[in-house]
Amino acid sequence: MSIRTIFIEEKGEQKFSLENLIWIANLYGTILIGFAMIFLLFELNHYAVILDSGMRVPDDFFKQLETSFYFSAMTMFSVGYGDVSPIGIGRIISAIEAFIGYTLPAAFLIRTVIDFEQQERKDV
Repeated sequence: MSIRTIFIEEKGEQKFSLENLIWIANLYGTILIGFAMIFLLFELNHYAVILDSGMRVPDDFFKQLETSFYFSAMTMFSVGYGDVSPIGIGRIISAIEAFIGYTLPAAFLIRTVIDFEQQERKDV
């Protein structure tokens, strides 16, 4: 069985749609980029919000950009690796991002179930 079978209708019933997958991917990407930009803006204004291996992120723009995106992705998709950690206001911002990252799968599941139920009602 492959992932492809999730997106193909089986006997007229599609339990998962490509539209929902694209929707959640766009939502995750938008939130991830948004939070990365928040972290980057703080760092560019010399407010420490993240530490890389216990040290401030260097003033190099590309290093700050890379670290901000990495930290945002690790916060969004997991509890992080521990090499980059939030400090100060960054703790609150990362907690909000982590909460959003944990609630999105539930929202995605609910949307999928609702779409499936609506499809069943149309078929009846």
